[in-house]
Amino acid sequence: MNELSREAIEQSGYRRQGFAEHYDAYRPAPPAALLDALTRYAVGPLRCVVDLGSGTGLSTRAWAGRADEVIGVEANPAMSAVAEARTTEPNVRYVEAFASETRLPNRSADLVTCSQSFHWMAREAVLAEAARLLRPAGVFAAYDYDVPPFVHPDVDEAFADHLRLRMHFRDVHEVAAGWTRAPKSEHLAVIRESGHFAFVQELVLHDEGHAGVEAVLGLARSLGLVPELRALGVTDEELGLRRLEETARSVLGGRTVPWLIGYRVRLGVK
Repeated sequence: MNELSREAIEQSGYRRQGFAEHYDAYRPAPPAALLDALTRYAVGPLRCVVDLGSGTGLSTRAWAGRADEVIGVEANPAMSAVAEARTTEPNVRYVEAFASETRLPNRSADLVTCSQSFHWMAREAVLAEAARLLRPAGVFAAYDYDVPPFVHPDVDEAFADHLRLRMHFRDVHEVAAGWTRAPKSEHLAVIRESGHFAFVQELVLHDEGHAGVEAVLGLARSLGLVPELRALGVTDEELGLRRLEETARSVLGGRTVPWLIGYRVRLGVK
């Protein structure tokens, strides 16, 4: 059941030394607008939120001020270690487990989330587990952010070229990344076809912030496959990372500029 997730963890590069710390520093946390929307969909006050594939806790800690209890579930011990180290909120805790076998009690959650993680999972099994965890009228939400972010035409083009080269070398080296097996574009249909939810909906929103060269490059280097491809001998130049850095420095210099990150939320109400 968990073979897909187990292999995906191994092939992602997320276990490599220092990657989890870099991930936590440069990946975005869920925006307030997204948290507000999911809170409104849930019935009554949030007693418990379960965050599946919680990674370094970015998407788990975000709920600390909105729920009585927040539980992050993560199968990668390298990511969990960073989550534990960087979490100080007393109502947040972590469980090292696969998302399809959390061992948490039946009907214990008002909201179950997958932040930028559902594509790494055996989705049907995870949806069955989410339905088991949710109380009546509870909400399951898988949400992802789009890359590249909206910064500047030249920077965005260079970032998009890096993504293209990343996929090219993935195919050259036959690295079967988890997200290629479970495309995000299919999430809504999989949730609907699972039969576990009375209502299924998709929401599109964005987060606005500010970023400079370091944030743009940090986000690019935090993406899965990059550490694995580099370990296989693919260079920064071949991956388009050098071009991205040169373009970002040329366009942004030392400035911090507005950027927009798009989010796609696919949810089901039990």
